[in-house]
Amino acid sequence: MKTVLKAVNLIALLLRTAQRARPVLSRQLRVSLLSDLSHSPTSMTFTLKPDFGKNDALFPALPEINSQATKLQVFTHRSFFARPTHIFEDTPGDLSPDNEKFEHLGDTVLGLAITTLLMETFPGLRVGPSTKIRAMVVANPTLAEISLKYRLSDHLRLHPAQAITLRASTNIQADVFEAFVGGLYIDSGGIEGVVRPWLNKLFTPYIKAAYMLTRQQHGLPPLPPSFLTVSAPQTMTKQNFIHAHTVASFGTGPHPEPSELCGMPTVGHLALFNQHIQKTNRTVEWVYDDTMNPGPKSALDGAVVKVEKPYTDMGLPTEVIVTGTKSTPVWYVKVLVDGEYFGRGRGNTKKAARNEAAKEGLAKLGITV
Repeated sequence: MKTVLKAVNLIALLLRTAQRARPVLSRQLRVSLLSDLSHSPTSMTFTLKPDFGKNDALFPALPEINSQATKLQVFTHRSFFARPTHIFEDTPGDLSPDNEKFEHLGDTVLGLAITTLLMETFPGLRVGPSTKIRAMVVANPTLAEISLKYRLSDHLRLHPAQAITLRASTNIQADVFEAFVGGLYIDSGGIEGVVRPWLNKLFTPYIKAAYMLTRQQHGLPPLPPSFLTVSAPQTMTKQNFIHAHTVASFGTGPHPEPSELCGMPTVGHLALFNQHIQKTNRTVEWVYDDTMNPGPKSALDGAVVKVEKPYTDMGLPTEVIVTGTKSTPVWYVKVLVDGEYFGRGRGNTKKAARNEAAKEGLAKLGITV
């Protein structure tokens, strides 16, 4: 009997342990599956198909980095020297010999070059779609594909224990391409001369492919093939670039300013003033005087007159008070913040008067607009 009870207790214990472990095992399995899926080719939401001609005959050659020291560093992964990564700054005499700084620089150079190329190739493209296209073009899968075509990862110096895994990594393949761009930028003394012409030839087919894919994603019809056969300019002077992006769509000259904006007074001081006051939880009070009595024009319009109803307790001379009529009233207002005087204003509406008072209030707050 005791043996049976022990067996029953053991089975119950095993069942409780299995039930307790099941969620953990499930979570680990889900994480593993998600990790595998996130790195699988089928998880990519886009595939660019650039046209470099038959057998990639138009794929540009890889430029040469003349400095051997720069080239060596471009192809040195941080695992090779296995330096600690938590260091804030290297000492001047012992700078890190890996390619991370070149990678960081190359990422910025690529962003500048691709953005400029998009503006040159598609002048009418708005910022939203342009940003999406650029993200496709500089994504790791795209850069890794280019890196493999140039066989850049073959030259990487890696820690022997990690070499096979790292060399096959899409991220590492993309990183070494960015490092090469950064090294070439340093070696050639800037983006002009070598870097930009090479990147323009290399990425023009990619941005055209990304452009067509983005049009499809927006539900737009594809453009005629003739539109995409025009090559993007390989070099563009500063004057031509500015002219191309400041003329009207039909090349007739700068865009005229909207007629409804001509003579419109500057507004917005009131909203800005209220924002700053609300941040400090202070109380605002607006004190009005409408000066409704009709009368002749004042000194502000060229004639000094005496007004029967001046705006009280504001310290304004009577000769500068403007009077209004019943159809066109003139409002005066002063603004008090926690009982302290902050400014005054005048306008044909209460809001306009408050806006003028807010200008003085902003100045008192030390905010220049």
